Amino acid sequence: MATGGSDKVNRAVWNAGETAEGSDWVATETAIALVYNGISHVVMMATPADLEDFALGFSLSEGILQSAAQLLDCEVLETDKGIELVLTIRAEPFAKLKQKRRNLVGRTGCGLCGAESLDQAIAEPVRVTSDLSISHQAIQKAASNLASEQKLQQQTGAVHGAAYCNQQGELLLVREDVGRHNALDKLLGALAKTQLEAGFVLVTSRASYEMVSKTTSANIPLLAAVSAPTSLAIQLAETSGLTLVGFTRTGRHVVYACGQRIH
Repeated sequence: MATGGSDKVNRAVWNAGETAEGSDWVATETAIALVYNGISHVVMMATPADLEDFALGFSLSEGILQSAAQLLDCEVLETDKGIELVLTIRAEPFAKLKQKRRNLVGRTGCGLCGAESLDQAIAEPVRVTSDLSISHQAIQKAASNLASEQKLQQQTGAVHGAAYCNQQGELLLVREDVGRHNALDKLLGALAKTQLEAGFVLVTSRASYEMVSKTTSANIPLLAAVSAPTSLAIQLAETSGLTLVGFTRTGRHVVYACGQRIH
């Protein structure tokens, strides 16, 4: 099983009574297991690209690691059933992980499945400390340019995107995946390994509670989503001090929480 973002398949197109045979590109989706110090922790359905970013971003946004320095190694092992991301982490975070260990199978778009209690599902909010100010024009600039930077989406039409944008709305990093959480985790993992200027995140999905939680875990001050937010996402954004924007389309966006950061 080769890692990558897309696979070429045969297909037949019916159009106005005529059928044409040919081929097409589809987004790759496979089972990816994250294994910490020899113990399997979670299996996610994801696109097998930017896997090191995914491993680090998931570990950080889920609170398994507190910094990139706690990840010592990440090995990608391909099997006939999927891919294992074999992570070697420091002793302290591994000890904490074993205390609250959970086993789950994550489906595409899955977020809180596998949490064993309400306390695990609804975590304590992380307060955003950034004082970054962002203009409406910067949000619009990012929204107008995201589609052109989503190469895998252009090829397959089946993936979500997550972009990191600077204060001027320029797209600095883009990651894609069949799962919206996975795309954001890949982006956060890539960010943790770089020294980019302060900015905000734009995602092509709805703004759910988990998307807000993952964004605040990285102290990013603004999350803009192409689709709507949920009630719990708005509540968490207000509590965390995160500026939450929904329905981010060319020419229009809606501010739902902490709008004082936008000018």
